[in-house]
Amino acid sequence: MQRSVEIIGAGLSGLVAANRFAQLGWKVRIHERNSELRMFGAGIWLWESGLKTLEAIGAYDSAVENARAIAEWQIRDGKGRILMSRTANEQDRLLLPPRADLYQALIDQAIKHGVEIETSSVAIGVTPDGTATFEDGKQCKADLVIVADGAYSRVRESILGTSWMDFGSQVGIRMLIDHKEGDIDDTLIEYWNGPWRLLYNPCTDGQNYIFLSAPVNEERGRKIPIDQKLWMEQFPHAEDLIRRFQEAGRWDRLVNVRCRKWHEGRVAIIGDAAHAMPPNLGQAANTAFINAMALATIITESTDVPLALQRWETEQRSITNHVQWWSYLYGFVLGNWPRSLQSLRSDLISAISKTEWFDESLNLGARHVPSGYVAPTHRISRY
Repeated sequence: MQRSVEIIGAGLSGLVAANRFAQLGWKVRIHERNSELRMFGAGIWLWESGLKTLEAIGAYDSAVENARAIAEWQIRDGKGRILMSRTANEQDRLLLPPRADLYQALIDQAIKHGVEIETSSVAIGVTPDGTATFEDGKQCKADLVIVADGAYSRVRESILGTSWMDFGSQVGIRMLIDHKEGDIDDTLIEYWNGPWRLLYNPCTDGQNYIFLSAPVNEERGRKIPIDQKLWMEQFPHAEDLIRRFQEAGRWDRLVNVRCRKWHEGRVAIIGDAAHAMPPNLGQAANTAFINAMALATIITESTDVPLALQRWETEQRSITNHVQWWSYLYGFVLGNWPRSLQSLRSDLISAISKTEWFDESLNLGARHVPSGYVAPTHRISRY
């Protein structure tokens, strides 16, 4: 008999889970609280773990059709000194598509896989027996319910899942800007100036992705439209980029979420609802993808869903906790280091980033091979 899964939240992690479960023969329905499926304008880092996930579910080609292949990620201090250089290549990829391209690719593939998508479907709670309750009074019972409704999950607390949320000391702003002839097209450059950050990301032939972060108590730093004068004061060498900043940006608190547990009974929590983290490593979505892939494999192989969920959490939490901790530590060093000791920070990061320990720790999640991945017989090189 075909087993069923109800997925609450049609974000990136929910759609990856929907695709993989449908691929493995499950009857899948996904619920989105909004009236339409949409994704804000920004780019997204897709490391090996994320790219292999997309290959496994059949969404790779359309997701990265317009993406830039990134050769290097640099961090530079306020004096322009390169503190860290992380290279990428065909065996250790980093591609950067617009989020909207990735999102549409996942939607299209879900439809091909026969996933049922319900919009304006607002979940308000779940119970361990696999029942989801909705705002309109409807209830759905399934072999498995997946909670994937984001960092501020309304449903997570139905099973008392939250351990803590930390809003940190930073706000983040994301936007796409017009690409200009002469812009670097294969290198991510992350500029630091004290607790301020400007991250330049080549994204497509026509657009670049910009991520900014500023101290949360700096009102001008979180202003939309962007206060160009303020950001030029912080990053005068990036004036040409700053003058292209768009009004259609969005800002968010950079939040960490740690769950007391990821499961109870027939309910599983994935994505930002389980482990939201600031985008310091560009690995939050990629980590969610590998967790969703492992969930589908382990549950499909078992007839005892609660026991399988326990195994899934035991196997996956260590790598997720590692990535989340490194993201948190990264943000702490950026946002809380004393102004008077900025040169010391530069010296320490420059020295540590050259060690094997740093490389392995930074990239543990990025290089992880997701469950169920089979290498394609042929792949067009992007490098």
